[in-house]
Amino acid sequence: MSVTDLAPRAAPLARLGWPLLNALQLLFTLLWTAGGISLALLVLVLTRRRTLPLRMASRLWAPGLLRGAGARLVVEGADAVDWSRPMVLVANHQSIIDICALFRAVPVPLRFVQKQEMQRVPFVGWYARAMGMVFLDRANPRAARRSLLAVVERLRQGETLCAFPEGTRSRDGRVGAFKTGPFQLALEAGVPVLPVAIAGSGAVLPPAGFRVRPGVIRVRFGTPIETAGRSPDARQALAREAQAQVVALLQR
Repeated sequence: MSVTDLAPRAAPLARLGWPLLNALQLLFTLLWTAGGISLALLVLVLTRRRTLPLRMASRLWAPGLLRGAGARLVVEGADAVDWSRPMVLVANHQSIIDICALFRAVPVPLRFVQKQEMQRVPFVGWYARAMGMVFLDRANPRAARRSLLAVVERLRQGETLCAFPEGTRSRDGRVGAFKTGPFQLALEAGVPVLPVAIAGSGAVLPPAGFRVRPGVIRVRFGTPIETAGRSPDARQALAREAQAQVVALLQR
C-alpha cells in the first residue's frame, strides 16, 4: 500500500483527533485553573499578601495553560520598559488566552480591569476579587465613579493595571476603536499608558468556541505614553494615540 493510498484514510482520523484533543485540553484548562486558584487563595490566607499568589499566575498557571495549548510565547520590548513605575497597560484582544500571555510576559504583579459580570463567575470571580482586580459597573455611573477614584489611588501607590480597551475580542484580528475608560484612569493618576500588541493568539484559540491549535503568540511592548501635564479631557486623543501604536506594533 502506497503513501497516496493512506492519505484519504488519515484525513478522517485527523478530523476526529482534533476534537478529542481539544476536549482533553478543555478539561485540563478547567482543572488546572480551579486547582491554581484554590492554591493561590490558600497562599493568600496563609501569607495575607497578594504579591505571591499574583506571581503564581505568572509562573505557574499561565505557563501551564500555554504549554497545554501548544503555544510558544515570544516577548519583545519588555527590557526597554521601566517596570518600577506604575502604569496602565492597554492591549488589543483576540483571544481569552491573551490573559495568560500577559500574565507571563509582564515581570511585575498584574491586575486586570474587568467587566462587573465577571465577579459572578465561580472560581475566576473569587480569585479576581481576592487579588484586587478592578471591576467597573458601567450601568451605575455613581458606583463606577467611586470605583474609578479608588483605582486611581491604587495606581498612585504603585500598582500596574491592564485593560483591553476594545471592550471585546476581535473576530477578524483587526484592532477596534479604544474606549476611553482606562485612559481616564491613567490621566487622573498621572501614570504612563503602555501600549501592548498581541499577535497570534487568535490563531491558537479563536474568540468563539474552544478550537485550540499550536502556534506562536507574540507580545510586543511599545513606548510608554506619558500623561503627566496633559489635560483631564485628553482621554480621546490618548486613546487614539495608543491604538495607533498598537496597530503599528502589529504591523512591524
